[in-house]
Amino acid sequence: MQAIILAAGEGSRMRPLTAGVPKVMLPIAGRPLLEHIVLRAKEAGIERFVLVVGYGADSVRDHFQDGRSLGVKIEYAHQNEQLGTAHALMAAESLAEGSFMVLNGDVLPDVGALKELAAKGMAVSAIKVDDPSRYGVFLEEDGIFQSVVEKSEDPPSNLANAGIYLFKKWIFDELRVIPKSSRGEYELTDGLNRAAKKEAIEIVELNSWLEIGRPWDILEANLALLAQVEPRILGEVEEGATLKGKISIGRGTVVRSGSYIEGPVMIGQDSEIGPNCYIRPACCIGDNVRIGNAVEIKNSAIMNGTKIGHLSYVGDSIIGQRCNFGAGTICSNLRHDKSNIKSYLKGEKVDSGRRKLGVIMGHGVMTGINTSIYPGTVIDAGYWGRPAEVIRGHISPEMKDNGLL
Repeated sequence: MQAIILAAGEGSRMRPLTAGVPKVMLPIAGRPLLEHIVLRAKEAGIERFVLVVGYGADSVRDHFQDGRSLGVKIEYAHQNEQLGTAHALMAAESLAEGSFMVLNGDVLPDVGALKELAAKGMAVSAIKVDDPSRYGVFLEEDGIFQSVVEKSEDPPSNLANAGIYLFKKWIFDELRVIPKSSRGEYELTDGLNRAAKKEAIEIVELNSWLEIGRPWDILEANLALLAQVEPRILGEVEEGATLKGKISIGRGTVVRSGSYIEGPVMIGQDSEIGPNCYIRPACCIGDNVRIGNAVEIKNSAIMNGTKIGHLSYVGDSIIGQRCNFGAGTICSNLRHDKSNIKSYLKGEKVDSGRRKLGVIMGHGVMTGINTSIYPGTVIDAGYWGRPAEVIRGHISPEMKDNGLL
């Protein structure tokens, strides 16, 4: 079986984390999201892959190369201009086999469902959801796909499109003739609706499914995947440090005396932790990270090269690469009234659905000492703050003339 993975988009809803980094390369539990997808597909028996790349293509190619390090074969197709999912799949037509699986690059499927899907003739995947208004949904009859109804306020079904398909190569004939959608893109689902008129397409319901479409989805994915990671201590743990639960520590990392770590926690390579810090469960800390004295971190993702200065607190937050926290930076994560935290997607204020959510911080952000950050705040890449600053809302470097940029 061959799998074609659509991995060409930036992931605009994941901004500012995708500034210079494609969504598929964002780290989830110590690996790029796309690597998790490839490994799950491999476990389901798929050994040949085509990665459709575009935005940040070089970072994908540099990481995966020919796939040999993962025990698979990887080829690449390039989508020069991102004009929709059908357009992305068309870019891989010359590499497609007679029958192939298609996976979206932002979905983590369960292995059992992939195996079941691979055994079909033509098939699509679906999952029942509580809020179908967020998704395109399937209409079905006796387990056979009839059509896709795109996102609406009153969806006719709770059977959400899970973004995994099994196609025969003639699907490209249907994709070639579909028009652009109202969004100005060529939609794979339009081709799917045409294909359903020619051949019965079975629906396979997934048992589990993780979509990483919004920044805070990284926290949910980390929590789910950390439970599956076998802990390994490859770095140095000084006497006087306390480790409890499932904890992984990479080579070259030092955990200083007085540090208290409660798993599940994953820490990358060549990082320095402590002394006298508190790392609580569900934290994923990258490579070359510095966690200073008297720092507390809880349920957060800290990406490569970031420094969290002493006397700081980071709760339920996603922190990009190469950030630097001035001493005493506090990332608050809870409203006084305990209501859901509102954050920002593509500049628009939205309900995150989470009662606890801290900051979503882009790459290269620097805070001044004694900075306070409101729950749900989004800080664009490259922002440099002043000492004793109070930060809230959606912040970009252009919003303040701080004389440092």
